[in-house]
Amino acid sequence: MGRGRPKVRLVVAPSEREALERWSRRPKTAQALALRARIVLGCAQGKDNGVVAEELGVTRQMVGKWRQRFVDRRLDGLLDEPRPGAPRRLSDADVEQVITKTLESTPRGATHWSTRSMAQATGMSQSAISRMWRAFALQPHRSETFKLSKDPLFIEKVRDVVGLYLHPPDKAMVLCVDEKSQIQALDRSQPLLPLRPGQAERRTHDYTRHGTTSLFAALDLATGRVIGQFHRRHRAIEFRKFLIRIDDAVPESLDVHIVLDNYATHKTPAIQRWLARHPRFHLHFTPTGASWLNLVERWFAELTQKQLRRGVHRSPRELEKAIREFLEVSNEDPKPFVWTKSADEILESVAAFCKRTSNSRH
Repeated sequence: MGRGRPKVRLVVAPSEREALERWSRRPKTAQALALRARIVLGCAQGKDNGVVAEELGVTRQMVGKWRQRFVDRRLDGLLDEPRPGAPRRLSDADVEQVITKTLESTPRGATHWSTRSMAQATGMSQSAISRMWRAFALQPHRSETFKLSKDPLFIEKVRDVVGLYLHPPDKAMVLCVDEKSQIQALDRSQPLLPLRPGQAERRTHDYTRHGTTSLFAALDLATGRVIGQFHRRHRAIEFRKFLIRIDDAVPESLDVHIVLDNYATHKTPAIQRWLARHPRFHLHFTPTGASWLNLVERWFAELTQKQLRRGVHRSPRELEKAIREFLEVSNEDPKPFVWTKSADEILESVAAFCKRTSNSRH
């Protein structure tokens, strides 16, 4: 004959059983919840609390507790209740003080706050200051640059260039053209210390110059392939030679739309006469001070990162050989850069930024 208080019959609905079985199968996380689910599933089979306790290696009191919690509150009864934790030490006024001080003042003898200087100024801990700055996404130690174009035709040029990217014309090739001028052939003053396990590559901070070269490049918008040509200078005569190189590379059946900046060598009378003799060429100028609109700049960034920044070159010829190799590898498996923002989105972003800068007290 059974002993103890009569137990409330435990009935588990199908949806509850599915959740309990899912919780009980957790291999690593929330093992406390998995154990409670196994207790309820065992009781739902009509087993006595003592039997369930013996099978799961727990006490009868634990089985009775979670059995009753499930009967009273169903699945929610098996979850841990929120705990109050330690009392809050910093008030909203303290947080406001730190954020206001960070945004509206600078420390004496410095241009920006650090966690240490802010902690000394407010009497709080560095960890508390760090948590507040993270919560409000503040990074006083960081600084970025910007430049707003003053081109009076900024809107028209943005719409023209972006429209060309998003909706290129039929039977035409769109090329993004620019010069990377005065690329220096640099050699370090002492030999490099190569990469080793646990040690980054090391190089001297000083270097020896061995001359310069200029790379003229045209990025095909559709394929990502690049036409390149080297010159020691970047005058109008060199730009005309590059236009001839483009004219030879592009099939005669296609028009050529070129996106380029407002550099003076692109607008000389000699260039204008050449373009008049080649009517299939159409120039699209980016706004002054907005070279970011030219996609070939993105390719130049990869060239700098992957070849130039850490390269060692003892002559312009050696430098040009390294760049030519990078160009060949890039064209073997070209990946076009995809422009995604519309002209309206760009103009809205610029307008919002202009509003922020005009409201700045600096």
